[in-house]
Amino acid sequence: MSNPDTKRVAVIGAGACGICAAKVMKEGGFDVTVYEIGSKIGGMWCYENDNNLSSAYRTLHINTSRSVTQFSDFAFDDDVQHFPDHADMARYLKQYADHFGVTPLIRFSTPVQDVEPQFEPGADAPKWRVVTEHGSEDFDFVIAATGHLHVPRHIPMFSERFKGEYLHSHYYREPDSYVGKRICIVGVGNSACDITGDLCATAARCVMVARSGVMILPKLIFGKPFTDISSKLQRRWIPYSVRRNILRLLTWLIHGNMQKLGFKKPDKRIHTTSNGTIVTDIAYRRVEVKQGISAIDGKTIEFEDGTCEEFDVLIGATGYKTDLPCIKPEIVPVGDNEIDLYQRIVPPKWPGLYLLGFFNTDTALNYIFERQSWWVREIESGNAMLPPFEEMQQAVEERREWVKTHYRDSPRHNLEEESVPYLTALKRTMKQMKARAKEASGQLT
Repeated sequence: MSNPDTKRVAVIGAGACGICAAKVMKEGGFDVTVYEIGSKIGGMWCYENDNNLSSAYRTLHINTSRSVTQFSDFAFDDDVQHFPDHADMARYLKQYADHFGVTPLIRFSTPVQDVEPQFEPGADAPKWRVVTEHGSEDFDFVIAATGHLHVPRHIPMFSERFKGEYLHSHYYREPDSYVGKRICIVGVGNSACDITGDLCATAARCVMVARSGVMILPKLIFGKPFTDISSKLQRRWIPYSVRRNILRLLTWLIHGNMQKLGFKKPDKRIHTTSNGTIVTDIAYRRVEVKQGISAIDGKTIEFEDGTCEEFDVLIGATGYKTDLPCIKPEIVPVGDNEIDLYQRIVPPKWPGLYLLGFFNTDTALNYIFERQSWWVREIESGNAMLPPFEEMQQAVEERREWVKTHYRDSPRHNLEEESVPYLTALKRTMKQMKARAKEASGQLT
């Protein structure tokens, strides 16, 4: 096995995932280089980030509480609010990078142009070339932590037919310029609810279009952050149906029946939304919920219930397209928001290349980032050995079929992972991979 001291790793991205991966690899004894396209640490949490990729708006707060969101070995400052805003998050991530010695490893304003394999899979030891405008360097392995929330998914009917002001939620920043306007927001995810809450108090008219079923979790319950309570349910020994029913009951006690608010009933598993004000805004009739758009003509929008209205602004909170600009599609193909990755991390054909954070989940992402990074570190330290290509590919296909069976058929849900079974799978596969490595080492001796 290779000594990790001799291995070089490139980490692409200095957001939460990238700095976590860099910290874990540094602690593992690897020679770490981090490439960051902009000049700041924090990625999407940097409001008006000069990398031009952040979708943060002025009033953005994280959806999970600080106790659930913080990394396992680095706490938020005591005076940080229950639900940190983007400034809190950006400051926290910079403190984390400084504290663990990651900041000096970052090459700022250095976008990666290409990641090229310099080996024949199955025949040679992995070697990867990272290309930037300043030249190229070779590494033993590469971790891509660039995220999947920076290329807006536009609905052609909205962007092409609406003749008022159209924008994707990615470009929304503050409510000031929308005062007194008639606004239609399409979507019912976290950003859609936040933006609707921003705009509805001063808009002349505010309609939210919820095309699919939804469960909107409250922010607080009994005066405590809801996620502090719901996180207690994230245990392997608690069945999914029990967790789901407890969450539904608690949500009903706080928010009432979602259908009475105008939303559809979910017909399959969904990615839940978290918001503390939208239900009140609907109750105050600042917001009206519609269940779909059937046609657009100029500034007139016809809804599925047969009503028509004119709007000044149409905002599409319609999600994002997964994009890997620095990795060629022949290396890692990207389908309809689908990436074939073993355990959502490894392209089966290409050892030494890892993609971290390319999924949606039901808990704080930082919690997952750490565990994905630990998983990778064990492989590259020689303590664990990946399964053969065929076994990994079969696992990828089984995961894809499971998602299609249990979740609503949509690009967003192609990236969905429930944290409990996912983390259980990471532990199980790590145990198997360590046994495989031990067996291989015994055969070599």
